[in-house]
Amino acid sequence: MKKIFFTAVAAFVSMNVSMAQTLEKMQWFNEPEKWEIDGDTFIMDVTPKTDYWRISHYGFTVDDAPFYYTLRGGEFEVKVKISGDYKTRFDQAGLMLRIDHENYIKTGIEFVDGKYNLSAVVTHNTSDWSVISLDEPVPYVWIKAVRRLDAVEIFYSFDDKEYTMMRNAWLQDNCPVMVGLMGASPDGDGFTARFEDFTIRHLPDLRRTQWLENNK
Repeated sequence: MKKIFFTAVAAFVSMNVSMAQTLEKMQWFNEPEKWEIDGDTFIMDVTPKTDYWRISHYGFTVDDAPFYYTLRGGEFEVKVKISGDYKTRFDQAGLMLRIDHENYIKTGIEFVDGKYNLSAVVTHNTSDWSVISLDEPVPYVWIKAVRRLDAVEIFYSFDDKEYTMMRNAWLQDNCPVMVGLMGASPDGDGFTARFEDFTIRHLPDLRRTQWLENNK
């Protein structure tokens, strides 16, 4: 009887852990006309002529692309598998971590001049942009972001096993962050973006962990 009880408790805990962040519980900023959830897959038709960018180089600010997110505090690791039928210059899909309209990070795949690029835009009042150009198109890519203290480390992988860091960027710590899935089509008429196996894993606060270690 005791074994059955503990098995049931373990199953209940496991179920609640797995249900702690589901796609159905997330919310929209700039909801597109068409989107769907199929199990652990999220698909959206990216709204035409939309993007996230602030001021630098181009001289304009836009904040109107679809972003499906949940709110998280503290430190965490977020990961997702991304694919899309990119068509037009600057078509993009990926993760976004956002504090507000002046402070956010978006990262994923961006289609530029006929090439696939691993892309990261970091915005603190003004936006910057870094890319890693790929020699040939890829069917999908995994993007992982790890928020620790006042920084976010961004990684990419083509097999979900070996990850390579592509960016380390500052992001204000000790404040809530909107984290989730974004797509943009600044120049184009939109495209379909697909996200699979979206997960967020809580990480114990590093400063508190170190304090506990020093004050046993």
